[in-house]
Order: sequence, then structure tokens, then C-alpha cells
Amino acid sequence: MADQKKTAKLDESCRDMSTLCDAREELQSLVNTIWRLRQPDGCPWDRKQTHASIAKNMIEEAYEAVDCIEDDDVAHLREELGDVLMQVVLHAQIAADAAEFTLADVAREIDEKLIRRHPHVFGEHASASSADEVLDIWDQVKLAEKETRDAEAAAASERPAGLLDGVPRSLPALMQAQKVSRKAAAVGFEWDTVEDVWDKVAEERAEFDAEPVGSAAREAEFGDILFALVNVARKEGIDAESALRASTAKFRSRWGAMEDVAYERGVALEGLSTGELNELWDAVKLKEGSAADEGASPDAVRA
Repeated sequence: MADQKKTAKLDESCRDMSTLCDAREELQSLVNTIWRLRQPDGCPWDRKQTHASIAKNMIEEAYEAVDCIEDDDVAHLREELGDVLMQVVLHAQIAADAAEFTLADVAREIDEKLIRRHPHVFGEHASASSADEVLDIWDQVKLAEKETRDAEAAAASERPAGLLDGVPRSLPALMQAQKVSRKAAAVGFEWDTVEDVWDKVAEERAEFDAEPVGSAAREAEFGDILFALVNVARKEGIDAESALRASTAKFRSRWGAMEDVAYERGVALEGLSTGELNELWDAVKLKEGSAADEGASPDAVRA
């Protein structure tokens, strides 16, 4: 049924078939290479790897790919995506060697999930007209999937999985916070307005101020402030992790520009006073604004 739905959609004349890539030969070649490396006469390093031993590699390669995306470096992005794909294939081969699952299982299950979670594309669901509507559909489908899993667990006299169990604890903190709060909101645990969340931020700030400086309780209250701010981001449609990454990248860029100016002046930033550093920071910001104004329209400059 799913295959029929996919075929029906892909056969529509409005689809751009020129972008549909046939990568079967290349992907199979990669699978063959990874398999060969894991054979008794293959590579000693590849043969000894386990899921746990290369877990950090998956994270590192993913972050390197993200760096390319943020730098708009398409040429290196292709290379880094290859490294990410290699991690996927290697983990699948490790699993196949242990008779756990295969790459075919991985591909089939994610394909089925994509079709299941896009009923507005592959099913009978009405078309979604916005990204927000799609997110609502996804939440509904995910809740339905959880209900099915809960029923299966009950039939086996097992405790059903918790609503938040599917959110990896290894995610970056801001990303994890936004995911768990979104899941809770999907079942009704939610503020009515973003102003209500800002009130919560103020409440958490007051609790933070009430705790002794340097105490564990003050640290915990600071975490509550951050969690509340993540919910502000969620209500505003902002990805908190991406927003902080962008601000950090901006800080790094400005700091690098400060170092360039200091080098031209023959001084070291480490030897400058706080006031001098602030003056240099403001000068760099002013220069950024001037550069932006030069490339902006007159209306944008006046705004």
C-alpha cells in the first residue's frame, strides 16, 4: 500500500523527476567496501569496532557537516555528508555481523516512518498549507504511534514507555529541552500565550535571586531560567539551539575581528583593559553595521 502511494505521487506530472537520484549502485558499492573492511582479511581497526567504540564519531561527523552548512560550504558539505553516511553504514554492518539488523532494515524502517508521518503527502489526510500544520500532523501521528506501542506493552503486561523516553538524553541541552517541552505541550501541558511564559521566566529569575551565590540551589534555578527561555523560543517558533549557535558564531566572528585590529595596532588583547576591550568591541560592531548598510537598500537602512 505504501509503495502504491509513493508511486502514485511520484508519477504526478508536476513532480521534478530530474532531481530523483538513482544511487543504488554507489550505495551498494559503499556497503560492499564496509563489509570487506570488516572481514577476517580486512582492516584490523574496522574489525575491532563496536557501536560503543565509535559512538562519538557519529556526533563528530554530524557536527562537522553542520559547520559546513552554517558556512555555506557546499563542496565540503558533500564530503562531510559522506563521512556521516559512512558511520551509518558501518554501524549497520557491525549490527549485521552480530545478527542484530541490516542496512536494509534501517532503510526500510525509516522509509515506512516517513510515509506514515506524512499522511498529507502519501495518505488521505488533507494537504498541509504551512510548516506549522505539518508539525501538528507529526505530533498527532507520533501520539498515535505511542498509543499503539502502549497497547502492545499492556498486552504483554509491561509498563508502557514514557512520553519523553524517545528523546535522547545525549542531545545538546537546549535541543533536548525544546524537544521534551514540545512533547509535553502536544498533550496539553502548555501555557496559553508567550506572555505567560515570560511571566514564568520572571518567576524563575526571582527564585534564582533568592538563593545564595555559589550554591547548588542557585545553579538549579539558573537551569530553570534557561528551560523557561527555551519555551519562549518554542512558542515564538524559534529553534533555541540554532539561535544560540548563531549568537556564538557572531561573538566568535567579532572577537576575531578585534584580534585583527589589535594585531594591526601592534597590541595584544590580553594586555588591554576592560574599557579598551569594550571600545574595540563597539568599533567592530560599528564597522559591521556600516558594511551591512552598504549592501542594504535605502529603505532597509532607514528602518
